[in-house]
Amino acid sequence: MQEMRDAVKRAKEAQLEYMAFTQEQVDEIVKNAADAAYAKSLYLAQMAVEETGMGIVEHKKIKNEVGSKAVYESIKDEKTVGIIREDRVNKVTEIAYPYGVVAGIIPTTNPTSTAIFKALISLKTRNAIVVSPHPRAVKCTVEALKIVNEAAIQAGAPEGLIGWISKPSMGATNELMKHRDISLILATGGGGLVRAAYSSGKPAYGVGPGNVPCYIEKTAKVAQSVKMIIDSKSFDNGTICATEQSIVADRNIKEMAMRELKNNGAYILNSDEKAALEKIISPSPGKLNPDIVGQSAVKIAAMAGIQVPNDTRVLIAEETKVGKDIPFSIEKLSPIFAFYTAESYQDAKEICLQLLNLGGRGHSLSLHTNDDAVAKDFALEMPVSRILVNTLSSIGAVGATTGLMPSLTLGCGSFGGNITSDNVTARHLINTKRMAYGTKEVTVPKPAASSSIAEKEQAGSQDVDHIVSQVLQQVSPGGEVDAKMIADMVNQVMKKYQTN
Repeated sequence: MQEMRDAVKRAKEAQLEYMAFTQEQVDEIVKNAADAAYAKSLYLAQMAVEETGMGIVEHKKIKNEVGSKAVYESIKDEKTVGIIREDRVNKVTEIAYPYGVVAGIIPTTNPTSTAIFKALISLKTRNAIVVSPHPRAVKCTVEALKIVNEAAIQAGAPEGLIGWISKPSMGATNELMKHRDISLILATGGGGLVRAAYSSGKPAYGVGPGNVPCYIEKTAKVAQSVKMIIDSKSFDNGTICATEQSIVADRNIKEMAMRELKNNGAYILNSDEKAALEKIISPSPGKLNPDIVGQSAVKIAAMAGIQVPNDTRVLIAEETKVGKDIPFSIEKLSPIFAFYTAESYQDAKEICLQLLNLGGRGHSLSLHTNDDAVAKDFALEMPVSRILVNTLSSIGAVGATTGLMPSLTLGCGSFGGNITSDNVTARHLINTKRMAYGTKEVTVPKPAASSSIAEKEQAGSQDVDHIVSQVLQQVSPGGEVDAKMIADMVNQVMKKYQTN
């Protein structure tokens, strides 16, 4: 606890000093930090796999490169200091200012890449950051932060701008998020942690879970699509939250899809093997077994007493149901797939929707099709923030194979109970104040005295009553009326209202 408080204190002091830095100074610091992290991508990947026991070194290296180099390239030209926009026509000037000290919560699945990413976007926006690593990934997370921190200081950043908790606990993390000098929270982790971030009373960017359906529509290039799906699912053993979790395929391409899955290293489980693996995936309804997260398909199969070829990349079981008590239908964070057969296009949409409602609302959906109308229909109807079309969902969602903003924090929007649906980046870490000149003339009428208004209304009412009584008196016993007299009286009334 005291280590956390000391880190926040140093960060606040450093951030106040950092406020005086120019855009050029900030950009130089960010570049130096990004280059240093990129150069250590392999080293940090090796540390992460060794410490957490999750994932694949070569794949974590790519994630570190995305978190450093790709993120830097995407934010390097952003204005984050002083005047960032001027609208000369409407005479509005926008000025950026930072939040202050950011609390960064890092997951065990992507520890080094997320730490690098959050540190870089904080530096870019003149914020300080204090990080709480996952207890199972402390060493590699802190090492990544040290590399970024030392490079930033070498480029002129104040010491203390990047801090961390070297002995994290849930208590220390909660206290960090509630600390009076923390101005913003960047939380990446489990549902409980994200809820704690949102209930801390501070502005927070928390991201929800992903349970990404992958629909192979009948017009898709099946061989090409399946190769991408297996490459994506096996990438870092499925630890990215945007990784495909279930395949939904139209019946008329099912056999072709199954054949291509086998050709790409998938092992199709029989009914007995499926039953055995279900107990390993989820020992209790809706709860994922953490021991399978980020493990290889071969290792997970062995845990269930199933022998599979050594080159097996993914385990697949056919499924027809969706629910917390259906282990293959939940988010598995490992190279395990459920395979659903859709009887129709509408059936495919319904299965995808059920899977999202189970645990992935707001996150992402993977689609393989050559029909633009299908893609647009899914984009319009599915409750997700990202539709990844004909690409690897896992790394496509983070911007590696798409034009999306490179990010290791993917918002789920209101569908997932998040404040943003964006790929979170530097622009989310600045506030904007606006200076606006008057551009429109307006005449404000002077109010009349309330007493004179009332008197005028009362007098008008009396005049109308008098005229009406005169009209009635003109009606003869035989029902005849002096038309000229009534016309004159009506004219008097109209004239009175027009002058009022």
